[in-house]
Amino acid sequence: MDLGLAGRHVLVTGASRGIGFACVQAFLAEGAKVTMLSRDETALSAAAQSLDAGGRVLWRAADLRDPASALAALDAAEAAKAGAVAVAGFGALDVLVNCAGAARRRPPDELDAAAWNDAMQAKFFSYIHIMSPAVQRMAARGAGCVVNVVGAGGKVANPTHLAGGAANAALLLASAGMAAAYARQGVRINALNPGQVATDRLRQRHEAEARLAALEGRPPPAAPGAALPLGRPAEPREIADMVVFLASPRASYVTGATIAMDGATTPMI
Repeated sequence: MDLGLAGRHVLVTGASRGIGFACVQAFLAEGAKVTMLSRDETALSAAAQSLDAGGRVLWRAADLRDPASALAALDAAEAAKAGAVAVAGFGALDVLVNCAGAARRRPPDELDAAAWNDAMQAKFFSYIHIMSPAVQRMAARGAGCVVNVVGAGGKVANPTHLAGGAANAALLLASAGMAAAYARQGVRINALNPGQVATDRLRQRHEAEARLAALEGRPPPAAPGAALPLGRPAEPREIADMVVFLASPRASYVTGATIAMDGATTPMI
């Protein structure tokens, strides 16, 4: 199926690894041009250089927790500057995919004011600081699409993910609200809720849950994915496939949606 993304300019945050990098690969496979953003310049450079993209990839390191850094990254992406080197431009942004940031998982007794604040900065504001100006520019042009990858913890509270889950819940509300606000100006905004995905983040979650179990005198948790209805975690490429579809003209009437990809872990409507 031709998803109609050839030549489109896509910006992916959190692009150096995991779901973000899988999204970069998926968009490139559809013929899109991709700007990659991440805080870790070394990992980002290595990821970008590992791609055989024929000049269709730009990259820039940015800390999206800082609104000035986020805006500078967006300006640079639309001015088509990658790293310190100016290159031929990709033009205005057509698609924004947010995968950046992750709140550290902690048992409830380890949460303090700083931990709650860090979670909002790491997840909520790292999305908002780039999404808000990007959507405003898309609306001014009359077209654009945003896909926010937001963990399922925003819908179901987890004792080791209370601060991060609260940030995710706020993002889901912001995504739905902005979708309604900008629909008549041609901008579609959707959220995708992965459950367990085979990334380093899943390993960190398992370690946090093991610490909580030890503190409470319980047996350690089962291996990631063992208890899921599908019997395994998702692969990053499986999440990326849905992101690419939501960003494409084939999903032209899908906006304001929150789509679960947790392998039926949480049966809900």
